[in-house]
Amino acid sequence: MHASRGDRLVVHGRTVGHHDRVVEIIEVLGTNGDPPYRVRAEDGHEAIMSPGPDSVVRHAKATDIDPGSGR
Repeated sequence: MHASRGDRLVVHGRTVGHHDRVVEIIEVLGTNGDPPYRVRAEDGHEAIMSPGPDSVVRHAKATDIDPGSGR
């Protein structure tokens, strides 16, 4: 799994009734885009994650990242 700052990490719900969670990758702590990642949820909560096989990276387009916002 490889990601860059600004990408989204989708963690699929593992049981019935649990929805997918989507978080933004704000920092890549591994080498060459590898985990772990510092992520931020929509509610502002930040965490360090080493995603498992139930996760996928949605890569951001270059136009999705605003260079003036630090993201």
